[in-house]
Amino acid sequence: MPPTKKKRARRRTLRQILGGVRRRVRRAAGRVRRIWRRSLQLQVVTSTLVISVIVVVVLGTFLFGQINKSVVDSRKLSATSEAFADRLQIADALTPEADSETEPADGGKKGAANPLDDVMDVVTGSGEGGSEKRYDVLILNLTAPGKSRASGSVVPGDVPMGLRLRLLGNIREYKYDKTSGFTQEIKFAGESQARLTYVVGGIVHIPATGENYEVYHFFPFNEEEELLVNVRLAIVVVGMGLVLLLAAIAYLVTRQVVSPVRLAREAAERLASGKLDERLKVRGEDDLARLANSFNEMAVNLALKIHQLEELSQVQRQFVSDVSHELRTPLTTVRMAADLLYDAREDFDPMAARSAELMQAQLERFESMLADLLEISRYDAGAATLDLDPVDVRDVVLRAIGDSEALAERHTTRFELRLPNEPCMAEIDNRRVERIMRNLLFNAIEHGEGRDIVVTVGADRDAVAIAVRDHGIGLKNGEDTMVFDRFWRADPSRARTIGGTGLGLAISREDAALHGGWLQAWGQPGEGSQFRLTLPRLAGADLKGSPLSLVPPEIEMRRTWRTAMTPVLLPASGDGADHDED
Repeated sequence: MPPTKKKRARRRTLRQILGGVRRRVRRAAGRVRRIWRRSLQLQVVTSTLVISVIVVVVLGTFLFGQINKSVVDSRKLSATSEAFADRLQIADALTPEADSETEPADGGKKGAANPLDDVMDVVTGSGEGGSEKRYDVLILNLTAPGKSRASGSVVPGDVPMGLRLRLLGNIREYKYDKTSGFTQEIKFAGESQARLTYVVGGIVHIPATGENYEVYHFFPFNEEEELLVNVRLAIVVVGMGLVLLLAAIAYLVTRQVVSPVRLAREAAERLASGKLDERLKVRGEDDLARLANSFNEMAVNLALKIHQLEELSQVQRQFVSDVSHELRTPLTTVRMAADLLYDAREDFDPMAARSAELMQAQLERFESMLADLLEISRYDAGAATLDLDPVDVRDVVLRAIGDSEALAERHTTRFELRLPNEPCMAEIDNRRVERIMRNLLFNAIEHGEGRDIVVTVGADRDAVAIAVRDHGIGLKNGEDTMVFDRFWRADPSRARTIGGTGLGLAISREDAALHGGWLQAWGQPGEGSQFRLTLPRLAGADLKGSPLSLVPPEIEMRRTWRTAMTPVLLPASGDGADHDED
């Protein structure tokens, strides 16, 4: 494989890997967001944890700062006092008057011992009977380097340069009696191990000889540092314990509140699913108990109202059914008389003949309405059933068009068929689907204003669909669902031209729902309308989509063209998408 193709393959593989990682991250983030949105207890506990951590961090930082300042300031003050006392001892020891008044340390031989060594032993506590101090001392004499002394491991290089420069400036600008003009500074000293050290510097001035001694005290802060470390650790441990304790308290408190609410939500869901005997347990007399009482009262009232409505609906359905059945007997009698009058109309005068024709037409309409009312009552009572058979949907469409051709000719309307070449088999009730098609065709003829009606059949692996398209007055916004209501008219002042009962589309939607299918409508004023029937190929299967678009293809193409030409003024919309939800 050429190097270029190898690079492209590697890049493609890398993009696939990164895409997979991004998808997994998005899915994980989506799951976390869903859990966060659905759990009130998690939200409360998390918020409590965050606020507790912030409060504990702020308070711990402030408390540690105060303790640190107190410990360091106290140690600084103590170190400054000790350094001042040591410089006084050094000044007294190096003053000649003091040397003459003291007894020689070697048995009477004055001057045998160096007073600088003696005072160093006293200051550092390294002499006999002295307690060794826990700090080091450095004495520097710039004019006589041989008179410099140091205890421990300190060397002149350990002195901070800034401190020494300030002391040298004081030597040049001021005169000293014994000791004065000291400053202090903290630094890390020692080559083998860095340790926090507080350095105090001062000048010891000997008036008799005119010498100036630089005296530096090195106070290690090991104990203080260890103390502060322990304090910091204690604050962290206590803070973490406090945060966990607050989280546990928040969890317990929210559980006491959320658990009854969760039980109420589950009871409400069961109540909404039809279990009207669902009730909540009432414990105590607090707000949650009163909420449970209110819920139970609501459930009782709701069950009572639903029972009353069911009884009323049953009475209404029974009334419609009884009236429809009772009307059949007198209707049959009237029908027989009307047929006799209609057959003999040629012997009547013109007015009587016309009356016989009108009575015959209205009786036919009345019979059709009575049949529709009986069919609706069966749907309302839940008594409608299907007589399923494997049928080619194309044959059903052709039979429905054959039944509608006479009406279409009277309205100067033609049918344009768009049928697939392959059979479109589906398990359907042939009688009911054919009735749906007749209702859709009659509706298209009535509102199509004499223009062509396009009937399209489509199929895929799971479903078959039939679309009836007219180019008439169309539907206004919101009428695509109202058109299936019983006795609904787009224009109440407009009379029915083909004698419809106003129940055809309502019965058609019930027939489609009984098959587990969809009957949907689309329309725009001046663009006509389209009704789409979608049925599953196998009875009882769930529909996931439709083979045909609800919006006519020419309308969809026109919208796409307008969107492409004017993307700013006409942003893309989803009206042309396939509406696959019932």
